[in-house]
Amino acid sequence: MTTINQTITLWQGGGLIATTLLGTGVFILPQLTLEAAGNNAFWAWLILLIAILPLTYIFAELGRRFTHAAGPAYFVQHAFGKTFGQATGLLFLFIVPPGVTAALIMTLEFLKPLVLLTPQQRLCIELLIIIGLFFVNRRGLQLSGNIQLVLTLLILCVVIAMLFAFLLHPPVLSVPVSAPFKYNAAINPNGIMSAIGLAIWSFLGIEAITHLAGEFKHVKRDFIPASLGGVILVGMIFMACTWLSTLAPDHSLAMVGAFELLLGDSGRWVIGGLGLISGIATINVYFASLSRLACSFSHDGVLPASLKKVNNDNIPTKALQAFMIISILILLISYCANLDFVTLAHWVNGGFVLIYSASMLSAWKLLPSKLRPAIIASLLACCLFIYCLGSSMIYAISLAIVIIAWLKLKSFTQTIRAN
Repeated sequence: MTTINQTITLWQGGGLIATTLLGTGVFILPQLTLEAAGNNAFWAWLILLIAILPLTYIFAELGRRFTHAAGPAYFVQHAFGKTFGQATGLLFLFIVPPGVTAALIMTLEFLKPLVLLTPQQRLCIELLIIIGLFFVNRRGLQLSGNIQLVLTLLILCVVIAMLFAFLLHPPVLSVPVSAPFKYNAAINPNGIMSAIGLAIWSFLGIEAITHLAGEFKHVKRDFIPASLGGVILVGMIFMACTWLSTLAPDHSLAMVGAFELLLGDSGRWVIGGLGLISGIATINVYFASLSRLACSFSHDGVLPASLKKVNNDNIPTKALQAFMIISILILLISYCANLDFVTLAHWVNGGFVLIYSASMLSAWKLLPSKLRPAIIASLLACCLFIYCLGSSMIYAISLAIVIIAWLKLKSFTQTIRAN
């Protein structure tokens, strides 16, 4: 394995993990969870945060002991064999295109305070973004991690500024902060479960911490507390934004309304601009990651050989083109079927919950028995997420069954030919 610089400290690691998870969702998801559960959305975020901590801990242990670029796919392969490892990687590969569509829908929401668009105009802009990102990616001009980090830090600064503004100069409200949602004041388990099922989106990518272990200066001492600290910080920020969103319940984008109430009329430009740019940057990273993962599977003989072709800039353009076409098809299907962000997010969340469940089952075999209480807690958390997602899990389960059946058939066919 190539030696990498081990320079990340405890505080740097916690910040890096937090910025990996934070994104444009911090400006929209809180509002959606409030619509699903009213004031009980705070309970939903708290339950989700408590449930995600053992998952974070076990992923940190796996990353600390089995550092590998393939992450969950490597853990599953190491524990259950090549077929299930490849199935885990392919599930991630094919669950992301619906995530791209969901991210596009979320990103275009930031234009609402700036300009009114018809559904047809939104679709055209979404298609233009995908096509534009193809030309960006095929030349290798990807937005750097530093730019993504700066965008996330700016989002964090905006949230903190809003909180300080409220503490220093509380706005005069015609109704109490909680009043807009008092109709849902009683504990409603269905609303809380629905909110949790949606809020899982905010922690997608928690498995990415497994890729960071090798870069910590003192990995055995700092990696686990940095991982847990980063996740707790993210959970607290989302809870803060949920509370801020209650300040402007009637606004099409509650965080814009809250910003304008606390910091002035520039909210539509600050929140809208940051959300739009960060959303496009995130989608760009999705496509860059997908193309390279598909190229890797092509080299391994799992996907067609044509996908491993690269251009003069060493970019796997065939793989990039293939998954952008898949994303466009899903975007068009979602438009024709009138699928919204919530539906697509639930599908994507279901896929990641399956990946997390497989990783935790792998941990049962790979990690010492003293960690099994934490693994059990992680598996219970996955069961909670599956229950919250309900019928939305059908998409992910069906996709996993098709992938495993295809891999088994492919392996059987190769064995027959070899004989």
